[in-house]
Amino acid sequence: MTSNSLLRAARRTLIAGAAALLLGTASVPSFTTPTFAADGPASVADLAEGLLGAVVNISTSQTVKGTEGPGAVPMPQLPEGSPFQDFFDDFFKNRGGDKDGGSQKVQSLGSGFVIDAEQGIVVTNNHVIADADDIEVNFSDGSTLKATLVGTDTKTDVAVLKVDPKGHKLTAVKFGDSTRMRVGDWVMAIGNPFGLGGTVTVGIVSARNRDINSGPYDDFIQTDAAINRGNSGGPLFNTSGEVIGINTAIISPSGGSIGIGFSIPSQLASGVVDQLRQFGETRRGWLGVRIQPVTDDIAESLGMATAKGALVAGVIKGGPVDNGSIQAGDVIIKFDGKDIHEMRDLPRVVAESPVGKAVDVLVVRKGVEQTVKVTLGRLEDGEKLASGEDDKNTDQDKGDKAPPVSTASVLGMTVGELNDETRKKFGIAADVSGVVITDVAKDSAAAERGIQPGEVITEIAQESVATPKDVMERIGALKEQGRKNALLMLASKTGELRFVTIRMD
Repeated sequence: MTSNSLLRAARRTLIAGAAALLLGTASVPSFTTPTFAADGPASVADLAEGLLGAVVNISTSQTVKGTEGPGAVPMPQLPEGSPFQDFFDDFFKNRGGDKDGGSQKVQSLGSGFVIDAEQGIVVTNNHVIADADDIEVNFSDGSTLKATLVGTDTKTDVAVLKVDPKGHKLTAVKFGDSTRMRVGDWVMAIGNPFGLGGTVTVGIVSARNRDINSGPYDDFIQTDAAINRGNSGGPLFNTSGEVIGINTAIISPSGGSIGIGFSIPSQLASGVVDQLRQFGETRRGWLGVRIQPVTDDIAESLGMATAKGALVAGVIKGGPVDNGSIQAGDVIIKFDGKDIHEMRDLPRVVAESPVGKAVDVLVVRKGVEQTVKVTLGRLEDGEKLASGEDDKNTDQDKGDKAPPVSTASVLGMTVGELNDETRKKFGIAADVSGVVITDVAKDSAAAERGIQPGEVITEIAQESVATPKDVMERIGALKEQGRKNALLMLASKTGELRFVTIRMD
């Protein structure tokens, strides 16, 4: 649309609005008049010129052993003097399948950017340099420097490199505030797509807070600025020349840009980069809970007006909240002043918090909001602790089948007492308590929820149960209260907890 067309459209809108006011059919609107350019934003040449020197190409090489063993194609034995000898020599040596089982060099290309000229610090994606034997940083003027690895973080796909700052005059850029970016803001990407270094593309922020299931802290900026293979690790700039994202992934059936690219927001990346520079590793906060989403059914069962927050399905032994400050069944709706709208928000805000920090956590416990004080542990230590806990909770031998002492049928399940016989039958760990599910009727409400024989009901509507009679009484009480769903806390054979709602109609 041309500028004249836009002016004519605006004039028609104003005339129509004035007529409506005169007729008394409209109120005075409050609006901000946008500014337009005929073909997009004004030239970004000056902005790009000042940033190109800070964006680098990353080239890596990795030695891969030859393909020996089953499935390997051997070098054919040709008659001496065969005209095909040179051809086969080149083919098999290049693919690492020569008769000596040799190796080959595999190379890859990516992008990066300098954030500290004095120290020679370069940021890129972890997947760009993963498993590399040699890393080289190539600058826009054609010069090259060897790089050493400072640290990587696989969870956010961030890597920090270091080059000799005396080997080349470096230009640095700085991180901006990605939280201030709005959908529709102009952005510019610079990188090394398909090995074509120093490529500039322009687009807008298409969406924010995207979760593409690539890691536990997904919070991507989506952009339609052209991003292709080789752009990984390159910067996404705002119009002030600040890095507000690290280009990481694309969605493309063809492998080329279709206008759907994703960047790690600077709010997340900058903290990771600081930790990698300081420690060579990440040091994230850790709460020590297992969580699951709060569905509409679960919210109703807990007496919550809306489905929000993260439901605590279990507390890790030896973790920061193993003192009872947070309990299974709590719903965390605010952490350190930050609202937790959905389950995936909690791991990210906890991980961004300093280890050892004392924070306030707002939870809903049995329908009542209350604030608890928690001192955070370190996630990396917690992962080791959780791994050790899982190792201890191994399945026991199943042994011979034996009927439970007493049973009851409820909500499509047959439940029985958890004793030595049923523990042995289903391989249930000694520290699991409750009422064992011995059978689940096909096409029942319980079967729809994925409940399996051998799971143990530990709580119903946040009250403990120990016998089949307890289960029947709790379900009966909920029906008398007019509840449509029953909230069950289930324990696996190894003791891992989860919450499930079952229809009672």
